[in-house]
Amino acid sequence: MALHQGGCQCGRVRFEVEVGLEDLISCNCSRCGRLGSILAFAPAEDFRLLSGDEALTEFRFNTGKIAHRFCATCGVEAFGEGEGPGGVRMAAINVRCLDDVDVFGLSPVQVNGKAF
Repeated sequence: MALHQGGCQCGRVRFEVEVGLEDLISCNCSRCGRLGSILAFAPAEDFRLLSGDEALTEFRFNTGKIAHRFCATCGVEAFGEGEGPGGVRMAAINVRCLDDVDVFGLSPVQVNGKAF
């Protein structure tokens, strides 16, 4: 686990998260497939929104369990919030939005989200 900072394209939304980059997924569901997100997951208590709460809006679909939060100014979805297995509150981090990560060096597992 390492502490990372990240945010949206315009900079209004900033956050920090303690998360590992070993167990990443790339999902082809109707949302992630269009966004090209590469996701890492962290317990909610390891995620801290530093700025931009007022700039965020959210989108929910399918079961509505995940709040896909994105910047209303630039449209970038840097993270989502929801319930993980066993009812644990989680943050889904789009690692493409982390400041210090080279996504071309990562090996996400492909998940067939269209099947769910």
